[in-house]
Amino acid sequence: MRRVDLVVDAPAAGERLDRWLAARVPGLSRARLQALISGGHVRVSGLARKPSHRVVAGERIDVEIPPLPPEELEPEPIALSVVHEDEQVLVLDKPAGVVVHPGAGHARGTLAAAVLAHAPGTAGVGGPRRPGVVHRLDKDTSGLLVMAKTPLAYESLTAQLVARTVRRVYLALAHGRVGPAEGVIDKPIGRDPRDRKRMAVRPLGQGRRSVTNFRVLERLGDFTYLEARLQTGRTHQIRVHLASLGHPIAGDEVYGGRRRGPLPVPLEGLALHATALAFVHPVTQKRMEFASALPPRIEHLLSHLRHAR
Repeated sequence: MRRVDLVVDAPAAGERLDRWLAARVPGLSRARLQALISGGHVRVSGLARKPSHRVVAGERIDVEIPPLPPEELEPEPIALSVVHEDEQVLVLDKPAGVVVHPGAGHARGTLAAAVLAHAPGTAGVGGPRRPGVVHRLDKDTSGLLVMAKTPLAYESLTAQLVARTVRRVYLALAHGRVGPAEGVIDKPIGRDPRDRKRMAVRPLGQGRRSVTNFRVLERLGDFTYLEARLQTGRTHQIRVHLASLGHPIAGDEVYGGRRRGPLPVPLEGLALHATALAFVHPVTQKRMEFASALPPRIEHLLSHLRHAR
């Protein structure tokens, strides 16, 4: 990781941040700098800013420049929990703690690299660093996801996601007592202007429409066990939506779980599990449905809360 520390001089005041950096950090294109800014690797006096930010004299600009990842992903023989596999698709049950594809700070040990070792034919399906990846789960979320093994499957599955015909259901344990027995959260989500690594509910016109349906399954003291179904699939959608109601997911330190204090028993990852997945097979055109039981890491926490009532 290379770091560059700069201070804005008076004659440059008013320039766009990305243009100002392009003139002062050799070897980086403006596009790369914009990606670094959007990815939270550039801080302006300690704060995340947009590439269009107009710099002010005296502002301190701190830039982190991570090394570029190799163009092609290296296969890694990591064990996979395969729920279904045929010539077109691969349905996996991802454990918490595993990253789906390489990103900042996660170059190795990804699900995509494991899939590439398991099914070498996925190379070239989708992006070179995300072979076969159609949708993803957060690192600390467990459960079902589908990978495409062929270009035909990739095109079909991504089209189904755009058309919102893929059924994705999650189980979650949230802090607090969610009032209504069921409801719909329809709030736009976009990058948090104060921290580009986070997402946030944004004003209308400043985020993409995001819709989550939820249904309360059980109220357990100061927690609520619920089912959430995605109508849209934004980054961190369920986490952001529940936190916006004042009910962050247990174990989620990014979106407010830390402020609620420690959990009654240790929890690895988030109390969020992708329990059901359904889509139309790219070739047979048959509806395929899969289910994954709640993992022991969350079941143990639920059991503790039930006995504490």
